[in-house]
Amino acid sequence: MVVGDRRGGARQARHLTLAGASLIAMTAVAGAQGAAPLAVDRIRLVPITTDAPSGAGDTDMARVPVAVPAGPLEPALTVLAGQAGLKLAYRTALTEGLTTRGVEGAFRPLDALAELLDGTGLTYRAAGPSTITLVNPRYVQLGNEPAAVTLEELAVEGRAGGTARAAGLPPPTGTIGQPPVPYAGGQVASGSRLGLLGNRNTFDQPFTATSYTEKLIRDQQARNVQDVVNNDPSIRTNVPAFSGILGFFIRGFPVFAQDIAFNGLFGVADAFNPAIEPIERVEVLRGPSTLLSGVPPFGNIGGVINLIPKRALEEPLNRVTLGYASDAQVYKAVDISRRFGEAKEWGIRFNGAFNNGATPIDNQSLHFGTAALALDYRGERLRAALDLGYQELDFQSPLRNRNVAAGVRIPRAPDLTLNQHQPWEYRDSANQQIATRVEYDLTSDLTLYGAYGRSNFRQEYFGGVLTIFNARGDYRDPISYLPFHIVNRTAEAGLRGTVETGPIRHSFGLAAVGFWQDLAQPPAQNVGPVIVSNLYDPVPVAPRSTVGLSNATPRTSSRINRSIALADTMSLFDERVLLTVGGRWQSLDVNSYNPVTGFRSGASESGAFSPGIGLVVKPWERLSLYANYVEGLTSPAPPVNALNASAAFPAAVSRQTEVGAKYDFGTVGLGFAAFEIEQPFGFLDTATQLFLVDGRQRNSGVEMTVFGEPVPGIRVLGGVSLLDGVQVRSQDPRNVGRVAVGVPEVQLNLYGEADLPPSLLPGLSLTGRVIYTAAQYYDLANSQKIPDWATLDLGLRYATLFRDRPLTLRANVVNVTGNNYWATTGRGILAQGTPRTVLLSASVDF
Repeated sequence: MVVGDRRGGARQARHLTLAGASLIAMTAVAGAQGAAPLAVDRIRLVPITTDAPSGAGDTDMARVPVAVPAGPLEPALTVLAGQAGLKLAYRTALTEGLTTRGVEGAFRPLDALAELLDGTGLTYRAAGPSTITLVNPRYVQLGNEPAAVTLEELAVEGRAGGTARAAGLPPPTGTIGQPPVPYAGGQVASGSRLGLLGNRNTFDQPFTATSYTEKLIRDQQARNVQDVVNNDPSIRTNVPAFSGILGFFIRGFPVFAQDIAFNGLFGVADAFNPAIEPIERVEVLRGPSTLLSGVPPFGNIGGVINLIPKRALEEPLNRVTLGYASDAQVYKAVDISRRFGEAKEWGIRFNGAFNNGATPIDNQSLHFGTAALALDYRGERLRAALDLGYQELDFQSPLRNRNVAAGVRIPRAPDLTLNQHQPWEYRDSANQQIATRVEYDLTSDLTLYGAYGRSNFRQEYFGGVLTIFNARGDYRDPISYLPFHIVNRTAEAGLRGTVETGPIRHSFGLAAVGFWQDLAQPPAQNVGPVIVSNLYDPVPVAPRSTVGLSNATPRTSSRINRSIALADTMSLFDERVLLTVGGRWQSLDVNSYNPVTGFRSGASESGAFSPGIGLVVKPWERLSLYANYVEGLTSPAPPVNALNASAAFPAAVSRQTEVGAKYDFGTVGLGFAAFEIEQPFGFLDTATQLFLVDGRQRNSGVEMTVFGEPVPGIRVLGGVSLLDGVQVRSQDPRNVGRVAVGVPEVQLNLYGEADLPPSLLPGLSLTGRVIYTAAQYYDLANSQKIPDWATLDLGLRYATLFRDRPLTLRANVVNVTGNNYWATTGRGILAQGTPRTVLLSASVDF
């Protein structure tokens, strides 16, 4: 239909868009500035069938998960329509040239539309009981509002999940594509990956898991995985900040960076500090994951961190970020995304980042760079993804953990900006990685999949590990040179499907996993005499050199982990009862080699069947009661500074029992968990510098968590963990019953955001986080102790449009009060905390 200009101007045509449907209509606009808006004939909309009942008012609609990226408004409205089941009618002239900041989280359909329109200058209104149209309030104020689009048949509908293809989501039996959509507030996801069982909704899992989103990563200006999991009350670091190395305690047990999975595969990510820029989600599964994911390289059972890589978005993205961090770090990053093909079946996404300059630590600087390319294909039945990555990190004068001599009272923490290491010490590393995953739908309910990954990691460390030998803070620093090389290969193949047997619906997974590692960690080569200095007044010495030292990296150990697993989740009574049962048979072969002769000097072969069972019961729709019992196979690993660092230790069985509850308020999720984990205990003997496995440790605890957006504009994330770590078996019987090393009684993390009212300054948000950790023991005899500590982080975020492009300015200050503290103890090591650090950045999408 063509509509004539009332003033007799040239007749024009425009399209009236129905997002998510094939409605064609036409409007006209005035040809001259100030011309009266054109009348539009009434248009009849043919009803479109959806999966949801029609005619429901938005106030009665359940919240639906949506994830629409920032970018041009027109395609964003189309994506929103597919995800939320919306039907919209509007004049395309209103949206020309406009962009949106996007929307993520769980919303009622019209609330999601309002969020998407925020900052565009547009809003929506009802023109009748079944009529929705977009309007520009400025025209209304001037009294020349364009005529509303009136539709006789228009309903706003919502359906859970929306249209998977529109959102880039995989089918229920697949994992290639966009991960589960964010929960309300956008900081955590509505679900996460449960290994061979695939993606599962948070409230349907018989485990405790959290998936932190890319939005949270950007908003907090996280520079590494540790920055992200600092939001988790169950996690603490076990290495000092600005060391270039990551390490964690989850539920009081150590988890190494080499145990971090990449898209479900162990041994692919950087061995000590995986880049965060190519990552869409940081998933944390608390407790043993043997049943779901297999045995990590070091077999630690406190939990597993899985990094989900970014995939190409539905609409083009060009994002550039410039940043600054104290004292003089300059940060640059790009994120580019495209999809191609008639059905957008081909995707490509590139992430690159570079960071260079002086850190808040004296005499310390870093050079970091990463480049990651993600390719994917999604057809009707076949889906495939390929991830290529490279990163390098050169640290000048990096920090390391400290040792404390036996019987010495631990001195107070020094000024955290002081650097006790020499200016000429360094740690240089580089990692190359590749990972691929393929899925094929044999039927609509059965998917065959396979995956392969490989990494090549090299490192050179020149420096020392301090040993404090008196309460005044005097220390010895033996300088040595340690080259290090790891080659990992990993593969997985399996089936994932659903089937119904009478009233029971089965969601099952079958997987075979292999992991092969060759590690080269030759003995340290000492350079010069031991340096003696003081924590509070470190003294520089003349530079030393590695000239003439061997950088050869002969193999010193190898590891082969193999397993086969089968698990099934049975759904009964309209999914009110979910019972998961399964088990994994695994074998662990660990060999050690003489670095001089190359001959095998030790071997350990272990095998076990690790069962698991989990139950979810929903007495009410939003309440989930759950319990689980899982076993894991643990292969203790010595720290790198142990004299027997390459020794092979036999694996041992660990067990977890857990019960809990989760409640979904729609915009806020609450979690409660009570657990008990028992595993073999390893410790670095400070007298002999040997790593010993001579006991057993039991950690019992209670966790309470919260996440979401309780009221519009207020977001919360965090919780509290109460721990009771006990030595239940020890080589020294006097230690039985004493507190386990490095296990605080209380860990609290609480992060919040508040959007200022639009009447004050639209787009401005205030952020803050409090972290508290109770006192911890350093030694088995409980004679050495560090005090409790707390830090406060504050920030600002301002989102606006700059020349019609989304622009976000961020400012964060970590440890605002400049508190000096020892962060954690454990395994015979001592880690200092994070000094006051200022982070600034500007991101623009175009």
